Amino acid sequence: MNAYDADKMADIMCSDRNMERTDDPSKASVLLLNTCSIREKPQEKVFSQLGRWQVYKKTNPNVVIGVGGCVASQEGKSIVKRAPYVDIVFGPQTLHRLPQMYDQVVASRRSVVDISFPKTEKFDFLPKTNLIKPSAFVTIIEGCSKFCSFCVVPYTRGLEVSRPPEQILDEINHLASMGVREVTLLGQNVNAYRAKNSEGARIKLSQLIDQVTTIENIDRIRFTTSHPLQFSHDLIESFSNKKLANFLHLPVQSGSNRILELMKRKHTVETYIAKINKLKKVRPNISISSDFIVGFPGETEDDFRQTMALIETIGFDQSFSFIFSPRPQTPAASMKDTTSYDEKLDRLKRLQAKISSNAMKISKSMVGTSQRILVEKKSKKVKTQLAGRTENNRWVNFDGPENLIGQFIDLTITEALPNSLRGRLYH
Repeated sequence: MNAYDADKMADIMCSDRNMERTDDPSKASVLLLNTCSIREKPQEKVFSQLGRWQVYKKTNPNVVIGVGGCVASQEGKSIVKRAPYVDIVFGPQTLHRLPQMYDQVVASRRSVVDISFPKTEKFDFLPKTNLIKPSAFVTIIEGCSKFCSFCVVPYTRGLEVSRPPEQILDEINHLASMGVREVTLLGQNVNAYRAKNSEGARIKLSQLIDQVTTIENIDRIRFTTSHPLQFSHDLIESFSNKKLANFLHLPVQSGSNRILELMKRKHTVETYIAKINKLKKVRPNISISSDFIVGFPGETEDDFRQTMALIETIGFDQSFSFIFSPRPQTPAASMKDTTSYDEKLDRLKRLQAKISSNAMKISKSMVGTSQRILVEKKSKKVKTQLAGRTENNRWVNFDGPENLIGQFIDLTITEALPNSLRGRLYH
């Protein structure tokens, strides 16, 4: 979602103030930093980056520095207090007001802070992007109303607000007309999507997916990120739609019901397993990825063993896993925590090793198979090679002509590496 928001920040400044992007910060007249406050370290990195940017302000006092995203929403005016050279502070819901905030700063040379929550107003003002890649993100719902005890999102992005389906479909139609072949439907809790269409009918995520399926040239659909609570029967049945990628990211956070209750996740390990089992009846070979928090306050070695047992049961393919990081305003930040950092780190390493082992088994099982790849770009390491992703979200590098970028092709997988695959074009 941050990648989507960052692109929109650039789009609106280019469109409304006739600017153009530059990769050289020393040449920029506006420097914008998009931020995340899910964990502690990225928040501190914000101020480190601002410190580096202060040099440009000293060289050219007219440079406008802006901080957006969830750290901005969380910290507000205190960012300007800590870094007085910052001109604009704006939240995820006010990025569409950037041109006006920029004008205010230029006119008054005073900082502007707007971290309000005007729901989906911003989508009415954002221009259509011209920076097109074969795969694109599309936000369909913002915010979260679940209030998990560890999570800062409801406080920084607000409660769940869904975009009208017509607006979403219009954006995807534009992307398809510009050469996009795959879309990822985004939300902090994407499967909570509920919105009325122009006729007053309430549309759920499964119905929206059906509508996206009919858009010409959109041949692969993904969605992220999901909450198990609203991973419903109709959404499971959506995976009979072959345009939905053979991959699901469904955060579980812990394999211990006791910890899940402390996290206020409102689902159990048993209901999670039952939903995955139903899904595998619809898509037998689907790859499942998840999120895990290790060392949540009160987590015992037995709780952690239950998480490892769940990983074994599900056979997770990939994960985002982190040591618990207390976030401001959240209930978990004040919970008693007696587990040492070294013990938490040991658990994290064990968990990540298990997931990596699962992932490598799946990668090796793909060697010799034919895989449908969306070719997205040139390979980073070998200039003569191209790179694309499989349905189960693995990068594949292979030899091929540049004119394949933006197309779906069939490859034979020839080698499984720790973080990618190698493939060969059919001849």
